[in-house]
Amino acid sequence: MRAIILTHLERESPGRVVTLAKRRDMAVEIRRVDLGDPVPDHLESDQMLVVMGGPMGVADIGDIRYPFLAREATLLRRCLSVRAPVLGICLGAQLLAHAAGAKVYRNMRLGSDGSPIPAPEVGFGKVRFLDVDREPVLQGLRQEETVLHWHGDTFDLPREATRLASSDLCLNQAFRIDDHAFGLQFHPEVDADMVQRWAVEDASFVEAARGPGAVASLREEADDAVARMQGPCDRLLSNILAQLSSAIGHQSE
Repeated sequence: MRAIILTHLERESPGRVVTLAKRRDMAVEIRRVDLGDPVPDHLESDQMLVVMGGPMGVADIGDIRYPFLAREATLLRRCLSVRAPVLGICLGAQLLAHAAGAKVYRNMRLGSDGSPIPAPEVGFGKVRFLDVDREPVLQGLRQEETVLHWHGDTFDLPREATRLASSDLCLNQAFRIDDHAFGLQFHPEVDADMVQRWAVEDASFVEAARGPGAVASLREEADDAVARMQGPCDRLLSNILAQLSSAIGHQSE
């Protein structure tokens, strides 16, 4: 079994995804598509696809700076059509939703005057998992868990998808399409060092979302917050990888 992992920025590495995939004796192939590594046309029968996050978005498809986005969307549509195993995280989840026909757009909330304003979701916060007793990939999780949010866009639930998680700011935090494609808007893959780096290198995004001083407060809470979330997030990723492993080799033609 081989996991093909597409990444879009050096700091947004696959993190814990690699560790947990290797525990399942998966070979891992990381492709930096932003540096010119090729997006595959299709998956082989022994492969699964993981699409990671990045600062670009579905709205950037067609932008000459990001030629890989259109190729990824095409690959994801093909994966869905043949039931090939896929996991999308953050941008990857948005691309998966887009490939499944759902709208992807800027996350908004109502301001004090009742008009809509951008509502990026950044930092540690809760997600509410749905049907934890019945959904196989949610086994072992509590109804609420702490995760890391780092996004400005959101998406509608694809028509054929099942919602798995929500938060106060975003209705669709996680979804599945049958048992072969999963999208996670939040970031279960991070460790504390990754959060520290993101906070510094993406400081303008953090402070635009959370206000002055947000970078320092996020860095201060990172170690403890990641320690709390890593067990549940590892469990979620392990459950998804197990499900996708069972789907490998069962693609339709």
